[in-house]
Amino acid sequence: MLVLGIDPGTRYLGWGLVSGAANRMRHVAHGVIRANEQLPLPERLVLIERQLVEVIERHQPTVGSVESLFFHKDPQAAAKLGHARGVVLVCLQRGGVQIAEYAPALVKASITGHGRAQKQQVALMIKALLCLDEVPPADAADALALAVTHLRRAPIDQRLAARMSENPALARLVGRGGRGRQRAARG
Repeated sequence: MLVLGIDPGTRYLGWGLVSGAANRMRHVAHGVIRANEQLPLPERLVLIERQLVEVIERHQPTVGSVESLFFHKDPQAAAKLGHARGVVLVCLQRGGVQIAEYAPALVKASITGHGRAQKQQVALMIKALLCLDEVPPADAADALALAVTHLRRAPIDQRLAARMSENPALARLVGRGGRGRQRAARG
């Protein structure tokens, strides 16, 4: 499985590709799409879309792992993040890539063992987990963390989903609390 993790942003959009499963992971590539903050927002979104489509076409990922929406203290910043996230979801959907979404705290806990870990802690763990020579840029490290989280969580989520489909009472008891959400892409 090849997972493309994406950390959305309108100035810096991190992406990272990891292949494998659970504890057998291999770093493939990572990068940051930089959009000049002096450009109007629509122009930045078009730039992000073009470059992200290039990444998807070049690498043909199986799954796109994206940070789920969360509440932000600054409504304007949250709206801009929502725009970037929308572009990401459209690119993945058009590329026929399955989409998985994970809460930021779940990603941090999956990587560091603590849901309130600092960005630097996540980046250092990604360097160690993927045997990288250096710590990736912050946005790329977050994207790689999303990819690793999917590789670790997908088997657990699939087993749990199978159990819940067999047992409706268990499904009501467990609910969706904190697990990643996955959607199959429609071509």
